[in-house]
Amino acid sequence: MSELLMDSVKAKYGAVAESALSSEHEGVKAVAEAFGYTAEELTSIPAEANMGLSCGNPTATAHLRPGEVVVDLGSGGGLDVFLSSKQVGPTGRAIGIDMTPAMIDRARANATVGGYTNVEFYLANIDKLPLPDASVDCVISNCVLNLAPDKPAVFREIARVLKPGGRLAASDIALKSELPEAIASSLAAYVGCIGGAIHLETYREELLKAGFASVTIVDSGADLNAYAKIENQSGCCGPAMDADSSSGDACNSTPDPTLHAELSTLLATYDVNAAAASVKVYALKPGGQPCCPPGCC
Repeated sequence: MSELLMDSVKAKYGAVAESALSSEHEGVKAVAEAFGYTAEELTSIPAEANMGLSCGNPTATAHLRPGEVVVDLGSGGGLDVFLSSKQVGPTGRAIGIDMTPAMIDRARANATVGGYTNVEFYLANIDKLPLPDASVDCVISNCVLNLAPDKPAVFREIARVLKPGGRLAASDIALKSELPEAIASSLAAYVGCIGGAIHLETYREELLKAGFASVTIVDSGADLNAYAKIENQSGCCGPAMDADSSSGDACNSTPDPTLHAELSTLLATYDVNAAAASVKVYALKPGGQPCCPPGCC
């Protein structure tokens, strides 16, 4: 089942990467702003780095400092990598990890267009990072950890690559209560970042088991219906593309052409905000000199 899930996720986001979605699309820009990005941030990076896939802004809580190494899990078109690169400066590094070849290609093209010299992008799964032990100051992620079938493995891998005192600052989707069975069992809902989400307390427990301390998970209060700002939007992390985009019809670019229709029906029937939430996740790896928890800097 996990292989089917990952194949579906790769196909879906590959199609998004090959689409024309960008900050120049008013709906895409509106989604990013609804989840915490400022207009100034969005205009400071290549427009094609933003495809309306966010559920928060992890760079706002990461407290990045000049000279640090930051890794973005599920980096997509490079939105958070490019914002992070400005914060860590020329003596730091911002590294993007994504499992979708088309996303890596798009991110690298954006880096060239933007003239970034302190960014790197690697094709890999987030449960097997191509990075040495204790080599990273901060790990960020934006609406991607919920997509991992084996979340404990991902949390352990994050802990492995972080330096002592390093930190995780992620935006994600988590559950406040049980999902209706129709959504919990839906492949479309999984690809749309809902079906794979875990409960807030489970999230906290698994981070602690992976070796983290000072775990904080806060409901951001953001309205998940903000994704409807993108025309024909059908999932919380997966906007449909216009039929005349470079990838053609969005529904036909996925393994199952009914995914979008099924998810649209589910979301029209059930109130996603009642069971799920956009959350801010912050955790520290013990040892060293950590920056600080959210809100103290």
